[in-house]
Amino acid sequence: MNNMAASTVKTRNLVRVGILGAIAFGLMFLDMPLAFVAPGFMKLDISDVPGLIAGFAMGPVNGVLVQLVKNLLNITKSTTGGVGELSNFIVGSSFVLASSLIYRRNKTIKSALIGLVVGVLTMTALAMASNYFVVFPLYAKLMIPMETILNMGKAVNPNIDSLWSMILLSVMPFNIIKGAINGLVAFIAYKRVKNYL
Repeated sequence: MNNMAASTVKTRNLVRVGILGAIAFGLMFLDMPLAFVAPGFMKLDISDVPGLIAGFAMGPVNGVLVQLVKNLLNITKSTTGGVGELSNFIVGSSFVLASSLIYRRNKTIKSALIGLVVGVLTMTALAMASNYFVVFPLYAKLMIPMETILNMGKAVNPNIDSLWSMILLSVMPFNIIKGAINGLVAFIAYKRVKNYL
């Protein structure tokens, strides 16, 4: 591929990343709580779908860039001091990266499904670690006390009595459910839009 053709592909990909990032940002507004498993500040949306589609169609880096655009746009309306956007970027990027790296090696339906399953597991593990060590402690320092966060978790599940139990009983199932729904929607949508990307 000559320099001019390579430059054209890069420009097209940047435009697509911008459009998919904006769509992902819009999808963040279509959220809902999972009141049976997580406190109200953890909301389910399908905003990882455009990042997954970008990762599958244009490669892992472009998928992560969609996640970056989404969160940079969202920080303008943040009510979490940027902590929620940091968490969303870390977790969403790990999902997109793991899924699209596996799919990139062998572009088959089976590979896509394996990639999505590995992506959900990677995302869940990273969500647990990042929330335990970084996100919840940072949020407790900047926004509301840790005791209040834990009480919100306890209102959903009486067995939550520590940060670790919040991670195991709330963060883990929430991310498994969110990842599975985003993965399923991305899998269905990708087949319909891949020719345009």
